[in-house]
Amino acid sequence: MLKRIQVTFICLLISLSALAQQPQKPNASEIYESIKKLNFLGSVLYVAAHPDDENTRLISYMANEVKARTAYLSLTRGDGGQNLIGPEIRELLGVIRTQELLTARQIDGGEQRFTRANDFGYSKHPDETLEIWNKNEVLSDVVLAIRQFQPDIIINRFDHRTPGSTHGHHTSSAMLSVEAFDLAPNKAQFPKSVNEFGTWQPKRLFFNTSWWFYGSQERFEKADKSNLIGFDIGTYYPSFGLSNTEIAALSRSQHKSQGFGNTGTRGSQMEYIELIKGDMPSDKTNLFEGIDTSWNRVKGGEAIGNLLKEVETNFDFKNPSASVPKLVEAYTMIQRLEDEHWKTVKTKEIKNIIGACSGLYLEAVAETNQATLNETVNLSLEVINRSDVPMSLVSYTNPNGLHVNKGISLNNNNILSLDETFNIASSTDKEIITTPYWLTKKGTLGMYNVTDESLIGKPETPDYFNVVFNLGINGITIPFTRPVVYKTNDPVKGEVYKPFEVIPEATVKIDEKVIIFNSDIVKEIPVIVRAGHNNLQASVELCVPENWNVHPKNEEISIKNKGEEQMVVFKVIPPKNQSEGFISPIVTIGNNQYSDELIELDYEHIPFQTVLMPSESKIVRLDIQKTGKNIAYIAGAGDVVPESLQQIGYHVATLNPSEITTENLSRFDAVVVGIRAYNTVEELKFKQEVLFDFVKNGGNMIVQYNTSRGTITDNIAPYKLELSRDRVTDEFAEVKFLEPNHPLLNYPNKITQKDFEGWTQERGLYFPDNWSKEFTPILSMHDKGESPKKGSLLVAQYGKGYYIYTGLSFFREFPAGVSGAYRLFANMLSIGKDTIEPNQSLKN
Repeated sequence: MLKRIQVTFICLLISLSALAQQPQKPNASEIYESIKKLNFLGSVLYVAAHPDDENTRLISYMANEVKARTAYLSLTRGDGGQNLIGPEIRELLGVIRTQELLTARQIDGGEQRFTRANDFGYSKHPDETLEIWNKNEVLSDVVLAIRQFQPDIIINRFDHRTPGSTHGHHTSSAMLSVEAFDLAPNKAQFPKSVNEFGTWQPKRLFFNTSWWFYGSQERFEKADKSNLIGFDIGTYYPSFGLSNTEIAALSRSQHKSQGFGNTGTRGSQMEYIELIKGDMPSDKTNLFEGIDTSWNRVKGGEAIGNLLKEVETNFDFKNPSASVPKLVEAYTMIQRLEDEHWKTVKTKEIKNIIGACSGLYLEAVAETNQATLNETVNLSLEVINRSDVPMSLVSYTNPNGLHVNKGISLNNNNILSLDETFNIASSTDKEIITTPYWLTKKGTLGMYNVTDESLIGKPETPDYFNVVFNLGINGITIPFTRPVVYKTNDPVKGEVYKPFEVIPEATVKIDEKVIIFNSDIVKEIPVIVRAGHNNLQASVELCVPENWNVHPKNEEISIKNKGEEQMVVFKVIPPKNQSEGFISPIVTIGNNQYSDELIELDYEHIPFQTVLMPSESKIVRLDIQKTGKNIAYIAGAGDVVPESLQQIGYHVATLNPSEITTENLSRFDAVVVGIRAYNTVEELKFKQEVLFDFVKNGGNMIVQYNTSRGTITDNIAPYKLELSRDRVTDEFAEVKFLEPNHPLLNYPNKITQKDFEGWTQERGLYFPDNWSKEFTPILSMHDKGESPKKGSLLVAQYGKGYYIYTGLSFFREFPAGVSGAYRLFANMLSIGKDTIEPNQSLKN
């Protein structure tokens, strides 16, 4: 219970909820910390490659102790990793991890930025990374981030001098940062961003080193540290009731899709940074030495600084509104600054502080969370001044840009409620359909395609519909912008916020993303149409590849209510021979056609997300044979193996650890263990004897990849088996058959080189590199310039059954509909079985 209270407290502490749409309600201590930050004019940019690479301890320290404006530039959105909380991978996983980063920054006090680089998966060398990414475009994005954010100090998470020693994305992020440090002040480089933001020269560039980069704590202690700066980041914040490292742990724990829950620590803790470029501060306790971080930094800032220092000194924790008159005075002075960068940054900060000091509550709530083009939406406005500061609503501007004069006094704690409407009109210059901006156009393997250059670097699509409340305070009119939101009451959660979204008038989906035809029998494919508005009249058709047939050609539908769904069933007739392609549904309404699926991501730790993606499914006419019928599946970190095996005719039952008993297992021909199960399912260490007895008695056990660190038992196999970090990231890497006559390559399906064509992202990962003589390695493969890796598929007979360990990435290949992966997995399940299931496939 204590832990839950602490998490709740820190979320309140930072004045931000995990639901980004919820209004901020800071307390007096939080306001005071914001005022201190208002008086610091210095910036730090932290640079790395992925969500979770960032050092949250250092980001929190810079933001909360130093009071610097601090941002994390993650070159990718983490699309290439695994998902421990749900089935989403690739682009959808990138959306989840984007929001996890934003939630983390809300806790540690930082800001978040990205480039257009796509996380295409593990890379062993920056040469490969930068070729796939398009180095020049990603470099331009890093330079853009520097020119926009204007950091005085840049800190790299990784070492640019060690290519090939770690993930290629990691080293590349540091290499690009070092190069961008020199290019950002050069007018001749990337002139588009020069024209908009000017040039910028950071003062210093550091590498955030640690003992880990030296190989051991002992080596680090003996190393020459003359070029290092060390400082204690274990600061305790009395106004927060938490240490810096506790805040950092809460921040890092938001990376839930990666299983990075982190326990907070307390006490002194050293952090080190190594100077890479720029001059070393003579005072190593002051990273900003030689940089004026006071208001004297900007022309006309001295008077602002003096005034705001007075506000900070005289702040009344019992009556924060007493600071409002001088804050408003400072606001007017900031508006006269010539320095546009600091004018913009500090205007935003001081408006938030003025609103917080006066207990200002502004909200624009739509009657619905989703609407379509040309729809009129009712809006409820709420304005409350919860202070004695004289204030009035001078006017407001509605989401269509209509200016409405009001001139209404806002007395202390009196609610002003207003009704408004606006129309979702089409825009000629912007795409207003709600979806992540980087997914609206098809990109490449390594790059997202962002057509609106003004969005490059932004963490998410900006709110398109806003209300601007113009408030009169002490004779000065100050605009406060609030996005249109939707809120409702949940019987369990209470008040729940969702973003207001614009969706197409119809969306369409096929639930199964891969559909396997293991015979030439017709399959019925359900297509689900969702109405974006009432009284939807449409025609639906299903496009299929050449040599495939579909019936009917189209179907008329009528949907009465917005949000309601209607199913249309099409019969798809496969060809006689092996074939594959894609099917896509199309909904026609008048002259408009719609073929996108509306995907909703609803996780409690991040804001509700809506993503529009092209609706298509891969169909495969598969030449496959199999033996055995009943498969037990033990879930690990999450994959679609059970659904995939059902597609080819197996009966699959998912077992909880408590259900792994001798009696239960006796019903099955084989047991399949999900990816990373021995990293994530603690109870499995108590079930190994039962599982091994199952194999001994004639069952087959297939264990998919686990990471080499953090396994819950050293005995994941009945014989000696040691995991390593060996992996083959080139999905086109040659595969050699070490035992061409082995049953795994011949029965019941003859496996050939063709079965390793069309693999996606990688061959496999975390292969064993040491095993007992009982194991037979089946395949050999390797990345360019490396030694052969023989641990991707190992099989051993144990008693009457077979134990198989595989690091091959079936969890990626099945969702991609790779036919060879299905055929090989069927052989793994069938080994030792004699009877081929009838009427399941063509004969080889």
